[in-house]
Amino acid sequence: MKEGLPGACLAPSILSADFSRLKDEIEKVAPFSGMIHVDVMDNHFVPNLTIGPPVVASLSKATSLPLDCHLMVENPESLVKPFARAGAKLLSVHAEATVHLNRLIDSIRSEGMRPGVVLNPATPLSSVEEILEEVDFVLLMSVNPGFGGQSFIEGSIRKIKRLRSMMEAGGLETKIQIDGGVCRENARQLRDAGADWLVAGSAVFSAVSSSDAARELSELING
Repeated sequence: MKEGLPGACLAPSILSADFSRLKDEIEKVAPFSGMIHVDVMDNHFVPNLTIGPPVVASLSKATSLPLDCHLMVENPESLVKPFARAGAKLLSVHAEATVHLNRLIDSIRSEGMRPGVVLNPATPLSSVEEILEEVDFVLLMSVNPGFGGQSFIEGSIRKIKRLRSMMEAGGLETKIQIDGGVCRENARQLRDAGADWLVAGSAVFSAVSSSDAARELSELING
């Protein structure tokens, strides 16, 4: 296991939470979570607009869980320092959003955050093959990013398996994160395919009881 990183765990996405009471929402799911996932969208790279560093700074005071910030933005280089100052512990950037991925990953690590690289559903694994040793995790999108509550793209299972095989062949301990359409019906299948961290938004915060939903998903993830 990469030192200092969580093992297999649930990462609830606050995109589906009630923003008027985020602290309470997080407290309900925290006992069953390894991190809190924060979706950052700029209405350019993806067709939606969400939150920025000021909200992350507030969240960092509301929970002891590491904040896992996923930048779905153009020019992610400009946001590395602001999110580091805000308290992000993990920062993932899209391979599709930069032409100098190695430099960007280095800058994330130099700011004291754990770097991850993200791939959209149609982006091939070959796009990150040369950088797997330099990142702490790879986030595979199992929906096209921009909105919560979308249906899981079934081909993502094969992609997870292929990525896990690539990592095993290289002797790497890089984590695999999956985001999009994760629910209790596919959580165990995703773990069996090789995913470590499962991001779930609607499956947690749209449930009758978010704490019960988080507990059930956590139990499925950890077998």
